[in-house]
Amino acid sequence: MKKIIMLLLIMGLTLGLLTACSGESEPSSAYEEVEETVEDAIEEDEVDSEVEPEEELATWHSVMENIDYVVEMDMEGYGIITIGLDATYAPITVENFVSLVDEGFYDGLTFHRIIEGFMIQGGCTFGNGSGGSENHIIGEFRDNGIDNPGRHYRGAISMARTPDPNSASSQFFIVHEDSFFLDDGYAVFGHVLSGMEVVDAIIETVEVVPDSDGAVMPANQPVIRSARVIQR
Repeated sequence: MKKIIMLLLIMGLTLGLLTACSGESEPSSAYEEVEETVEDAIEEDEVDSEVEPEEELATWHSVMENIDYVVEMDMEGYGIITIGLDATYAPITVENFVSLVDEGFYDGLTFHRIIEGFMIQGGCTFGNGSGGSENHIIGEFRDNGIDNPGRHYRGAISMARTPDPNSASSQFFIVHEDSFFLDDGYAVFGHVLSGMEVVDAIIETVEVVPDSDGAVMPANQPVIRSARVIQR
């Protein structure tokens, strides 16, 4: 059962951006890449589920102590989520996110995919997982050859992408509960400093479409009233 849940969650993260970020897609090759990603993630999670070394936790905290930017995200009707960004291991990802915040890209966009116990995903220009910004960035994570030790603990912020490891643009997700099976395959670039109660409230109150892997109807999607850098 655990492996089935992982499969569904990862497929949602990778396929949600397929149309916007990869242009014309070939379904068969895309599904092959997803299957490989799922198998790798399950193997990694099996290792993590057996042992959670203290040194790994210490490494995560040392990474997150280096906060280069602080972003305040005002969620309409919910409150403020304050996010610390660490450019030590994901400088391109952080630069891309901060640039989009500075230009007001996220203002008025929504969280279109919400899964209790997993994450909330937003930053899509169409509100359905198929939109993004004009630029695509390199995936700064270990499976893509970049040593990013960031882990998907509760409160981590990470980039969504297609099966193409270098397809992330504007869509991101905030981890609701520890999701270590995503480690090494997605670029963690910060974490929530305050406002996880806002994430919890969104999880608890937003109605998702039944049997849709977390999709939220446009009328019910939580709106990002504004996002701005308050410290750099």
